[in-house]
Amino acid sequence: MAAQVRRHVGAQVGALRNPRSLGARLVLILTAVGAVGAVAITLLLAAIILPSFNKLERRSVDAHVERTHAALAEYANKVESAVKDYGDWNDSYAYMARPSAAFERESFSPLAMANLDVNAMAYVADGRRIVIARWIDEAHRDQPAMRARLMRMIGERDLSRLLKGRSSASFYARLGGVVAAVGVAQVRRSDGTGTPRGFVLMAREITSPQLAALLQLDARIDLDPAREEAVQQSRARMSITVPIDGAGGEPVASARFTVPREVSMLGKRMLLVAVAGSVLLLLIVLMMLRRMIGRLVLVPLARVERHMERVRASGSLALLEDDGRRDEIGSLGLSFNAMLAQLKDLREQIEAQSFALGRSESAVAVMHNVRNALSPISTVISHGIGKPPPVDGAMLARAAGELGKSDMAEARRVKLGVFVAAGVSALETARAEQVEQLRIGRDALAHVLDIIGQQQAAAHERPHLSECDMTDVIAQNATIARYSGTTQIAFSYPAEPHPVLANRVILSQVVGNLFANAAEAIAAAGRASGRITVSFARVDGRVEVRISDDGEGFEPHVGAVLFQRGYSTRAHKSGGLGLHWCANSMTAMEGALRLESEGRGTGASAVLTLKAPVGVVLDRAA
Repeated sequence: MAAQVRRHVGAQVGALRNPRSLGARLVLILTAVGAVGAVAITLLLAAIILPSFNKLERRSVDAHVERTHAALAEYANKVESAVKDYGDWNDSYAYMARPSAAFERESFSPLAMANLDVNAMAYVADGRRIVIARWIDEAHRDQPAMRARLMRMIGERDLSRLLKGRSSASFYARLGGVVAAVGVAQVRRSDGTGTPRGFVLMAREITSPQLAALLQLDARIDLDPAREEAVQQSRARMSITVPIDGAGGEPVASARFTVPREVSMLGKRMLLVAVAGSVLLLLIVLMMLRRMIGRLVLVPLARVERHMERVRASGSLALLEDDGRRDEIGSLGLSFNAMLAQLKDLREQIEAQSFALGRSESAVAVMHNVRNALSPISTVISHGIGKPPPVDGAMLARAAGELGKSDMAEARRVKLGVFVAAGVSALETARAEQVEQLRIGRDALAHVLDIIGQQQAAAHERPHLSECDMTDVIAQNATIARYSGTTQIAFSYPAEPHPVLANRVILSQVVGNLFANAAEAIAAAGRASGRITVSFARVDGRVEVRISDDGEGFEPHVGAVLFQRGYSTRAHKSGGLGLHWCANSMTAMEGALRLESEGRGTGASAVLTLKAPVGVVLDRAA
């Protein structure tokens, strides 16, 4: 139960070990959610804003194109209005009947053409016969080359078909490197009556500055005609090309102008502002969430963790102070306090059980050690009971009686004397052996009494440590171990003293247990005799005693469980308290005990580590 509780507490402590990592994970999750949300909002706004502003931009382009066509048409209509005034004029009608120099000087003068705001005028009779044609530049100079191009253009066109039944018309024409708006009207009387007497034609050049002034844009005339409207876009501006149609509908030139992409730029700016605002809002939300998570979750968890650390370090099962919260964190604190209360109850139960178990184990260990100490006494008594007398007493008494007779032959007297002397010697030898065995039994019984007395004295305190000779303890227990079983054991250990700090009675019990286990291991190997070797070494200021036997040994992985209470390698034995008690006793004497073996059939070693008395120097190995 105690182990389960410790594991549960360990799991709880491990889960709350590093609240910052939990906060980092939460912040990472929130950041990922915020990034996904920002991307989603950006895509949504881009899907809504950009198409709308692109549509507005296309409408803006269409408006520019329409305005360009309207400006070009208005420019041509002005020429048509001027030429229509000359067409429906009695003087023009009379001039076509009888051309006169006076009319030409008055109507074709540079001043008159400047007042009309035209660059060229021409009268054309039926059959495309040109009566008069003149081209005046801005400096009011006559230009023969342009006049020739004008006359060639007139000769190439059927003006009657161009009018299409109307009295006047206008179109654009390219005259070399010049683009001009051309107006044509029938020559009639001022009231519009009379058979038309040919045509009057006026032309007005359109230049890039004039086009730019008309459109209020950075526009220019491109002599390379475009088939249809075209738009070329860059990041901040777009170039629009509008064809300038001629008389037959075929483009004669193009009007090109550049306008800023104000609408799309506005859309992009709005998108950037919307995205920036959304991201800023998400960042603020994330910061607030992070702060609230830290305040409402991480800080309380850290408080619980610190309390658990104090519980682990001090062992005090004090309850966590209630902060009044009734949410999940508050429920965690209540559950934690309930667990601490249960642990406190379990600890008290375990302490009571441990006290009772300790007393039971102590009693069992004492009985175990007493059994080991009484075993030689039983062996000595059994040996004395089972051993036959060395000589027949009745026969010895009869021989002694015969020796008292005076009539006995000398030869028989000598034989009877030798027989009696041998019998007396055998009885003395048997008595000496019996005295020795009784001495061993007495020592063993004294050892039993020491065990019981030591247990009574040390029932409630740690054993008192004093300097004792380990060699003497080994020798005493080796003598007892020879009578503890049927196996013949040969002991080998250094003869010189080896002082250690220990409780002599407890140390003697430990050594006796180890010798008994070694003898059992030799017997378990199937041999009638074996060998136990003891060696000494000084390791890191402590005395290391190695007790090695040539018994059955054990697998290396079993060594970790040999000291567990109740464990035994003997199937016929129960209890398993010998090594468990020995290990605890060595720990109580500030020492240690470990068992080593390379496997079955290789023997085993018990290594005792004890404190060395102050000022004692030992060799590395003895």
